[in-house]
Amino acid sequence: MSHNKIWNQLKCSMAKNKFARMKFFSIIFLTYFFVSCQNNAATLQNVTTYDDDVLTSIITQADSLKTFDFVNSHVEDIKNALKGSTPILLCRDTLNNAQKNAEQIALKDSFFLQNIKDIKTKLPYRNEIFAVVPARESDIANTKGIVNIADCYRVEMYNYPLNLTTIAIVSNTQQKVLSVSTQEQAQPEIPLYLKNLAIKIAVNSPEVQQAYGIKPNEADALMANTKTALNRTRCERSRHLCVAPTFVKDGKALWAIVDLTDYKLVGVRWTNTGTTGAVNPITERRLQDDKLTACFCEKETALNKDGWKMNYMLTSSDGLRIAQVNFNGTPILQSAKLVDWHVSYSGTDGFGYSDAVGCPYFSQAAVIAFEPPKILQLKDDAGKDVGFVLEQVFKSELWPSPCNYNYRQRFEFYKDGRFRVAAASIGRGCGNDGTYRPVFRIAFAEQQNNFAEWNGDGWTNWVNEKWQLQSSTTKYTNEHYQYKITNTQNDGFFVEPGTGNFSDGGRGDNAFSYITQNIPSKDEGETDLVTIGPCCNTDYQQGPDKYIGNNPDNIQNKKLVLWYVPQLKNDDSKGREYCWAESVLENGVYVTKSYPCFAGPMFIPLNKK
Repeated sequence: MSHNKIWNQLKCSMAKNKFARMKFFSIIFLTYFFVSCQNNAATLQNVTTYDDDVLTSIITQADSLKTFDFVNSHVEDIKNALKGSTPILLCRDTLNNAQKNAEQIALKDSFFLQNIKDIKTKLPYRNEIFAVVPARESDIANTKGIVNIADCYRVEMYNYPLNLTTIAIVSNTQQKVLSVSTQEQAQPEIPLYLKNLAIKIAVNSPEVQQAYGIKPNEADALMANTKTALNRTRCERSRHLCVAPTFVKDGKALWAIVDLTDYKLVGVRWTNTGTTGAVNPITERRLQDDKLTACFCEKETALNKDGWKMNYMLTSSDGLRIAQVNFNGTPILQSAKLVDWHVSYSGTDGFGYSDAVGCPYFSQAAVIAFEPPKILQLKDDAGKDVGFVLEQVFKSELWPSPCNYNYRQRFEFYKDGRFRVAAASIGRGCGNDGTYRPVFRIAFAEQQNNFAEWNGDGWTNWVNEKWQLQSSTTKYTNEHYQYKITNTQNDGFFVEPGTGNFSDGGRGDNAFSYITQNIPSKDEGETDLVTIGPCCNTDYQQGPDKYIGNNPDNIQNKKLVLWYVPQLKNDDSKGREYCWAESVLENGVYVTKSYPCFAGPMFIPLNKK
């Protein structure tokens, strides 16, 4: 049976459910068209300010399917799974016996299975197990009772039509599911076999071969497991599962955007990366260093310094997480972490990556921990010791080559009670027109808090959950404070955003801030999250907005979470480099010069003298 006929049958079988109007269409177009402003003179006149990469972009017809013989077997597997009593495609990566057992336990849990079929029609959704990996302590943050973490697994299932991720934490010892959580409009990191399939689709697509000049080698594909989006295609806002195998050539990167919901190429686009010298790749052994995994990924580490007391650990996808943070015996934070990096290129086409950062082994991270966390001395401008820094580096294997990333996560703790949650991109990425949006989640320890903003004359309390964008019209106090968070005793912290005021080279955060209620009965990000937002939205829809929804909760005298999303524009202009890195020859050898862009808020105690 042909690929087209198979997919027509699949689409017809799902067309009755309420999501069909978003996901499937009755007409299949088998042709491609070029969005290249060279089609006619009138169009060309309207886009004379665009560069050649925009003009030569290729976007395939939104409902087209590209037939490949090697895809047919995957489609047959889907059809067979949909016929089963439990219509779920099992994980197709290699699993050991313990992982297989955990997968089967999850498949018998009613809560884990509650979204596998349409409630009204009982027709099956397309579901697939993406990962079965060892659980970490951050996965069981909300689990009650004593748990043997060494025998627990995290089972991740993706629902394609609902764009929904369901996560089960399974105990093989107890032979049961300990907890189940769902993340709407969110996608887990893709398994290895889907990564390889995306690369195969890309290198065998005529559009990629035409743009690249020859058929690329599969081994040359970069970032093939990192989710992406492309405006004006069905990947937009991550409604379809899309990734972007990227091929570097002559100082440019060719993006081949592949839709893994429909198994097809949806777009091709070049970006400028600049030139760089050779780099020495990190060895595979170092990436999966046993000590790093055992000491910092599988258990928490206690830290007690300068009046601060906390636990920290590397997560599978949320960077370095701190928890149970106290200062001089007073609880300050329940936890804080770096959930995502959203990296978008081009304001016209809207494409990029959603990067997770985390552990190098049994991890969902696209950019991994490169070395153990560091504890550094923190000094002021006069050289005085004022506290310490807890810092973690996440790095791609071939950084600073094009389409390789380097992120630095930093927690600053001061002896006077101040603290700062920060991060930086060190470049270089896949283009010189990128915008980086790190997504911080900061959960406060107080059970009853209030949140207020400075209006120019005084403080105005927020009543319900909401978001706000830091802009040129934002009002600050004389000390640069924008917000404050207080408890019922009117004690707490001022919040100072980045405005180029922290002596770290930052040029201002331009941040979205979101306040949500932290409801103990709901898991809204306390355990490890998959990438929660699309890469390329330029508005407030960065992921945390989904926890506000259409009916914001009241936040007066409630336990609160601050989500903070800075927006950092890279620059490779000589003398103005920012969020950038390059290899240059010095004394006959290549050395890396980096230009970080730090961002993140400072928290200042209200009673600080």
